[in-house]
Amino acid sequence: MSDPEYFGKYKTIAFERDDKGILIVRFHSDGGPVVYTKEHHTESVDAFYEIGKDVDNRVVILTGTGDSFINDARWDDPVSGPGDWEKVHREGKRMLRNLLDIEVPVIAAINGPATIHAELAVLSDITLASSDTVFADTPHFPGHTVPGDGVHVVWQELLGSNRGRYFLLTGQQLSASEALALGVVNEVLEPEALLGRARELAEYIIARPPLVTRYTRTAITVRWKRLLDEALGYGLALEGLGVLSLR
Repeated sequence: MSDPEYFGKYKTIAFERDDKGILIVRFHSDGGPVVYTKEHHTESVDAFYEIGKDVDNRVVILTGTGDSFINDARWDDPVSGPGDWEKVHREGKRMLRNLLDIEVPVIAAINGPATIHAELAVLSDITLASSDTVFADTPHFPGHTVPGDGVHVVWQELLGSNRGRYFLLTGQQLSASEALALGVVNEVLEPEALLGRARELAEYIIARPPLVTRYTRTAITVRWKRLLDEALGYGLALEGLGVLSLR
């Protein structure tokens, strides 16, 4: 199976697929741990779309690089008016929808702290975390920004309304063991065992007929799509108004 063109297209995302169709999608910055930028945001939108339309993908494994999933950011794109925010608003809606529109099961292998865009991982069908993983939402309310880009939906759904709102408002950090106890992740493993376990689960999934795995993914993401369709665009608009109020 030859690699499709999109495998070499993105500066912030690396792809590796075996002959069984298990695709590893690895976020990075210059080959190292992610320092999240507007380029990561933009490229994720198109990459998720291309992954989803590639029928040679049987299972997708999302992971980061090095000892963190996404734990640092450098967003140096100023917002001075509605036109500047429109790109963020447009991409923000499509990024999560394109992720959920991938019609094969998605496994997250969270390889360390996930304090920025952790929703990209915890929206997966199976969520594995290394023992040194920490979850938080640092860029939004702690950084004087409205948590409206989907985190307001995802964390209240996963943690429950009261715990989710507390998490977003206080900048709470959840350890891997706490996340396991709260149902945010399914398994906690030592870092060296993480990707191997993800592959093991992927092998289990692809032992089923292809259409069964595809249609199962479609069935189990219906609720997430509805929740995000209801609240994501509005949340992003509120986030943009909050950003503009600081200018």
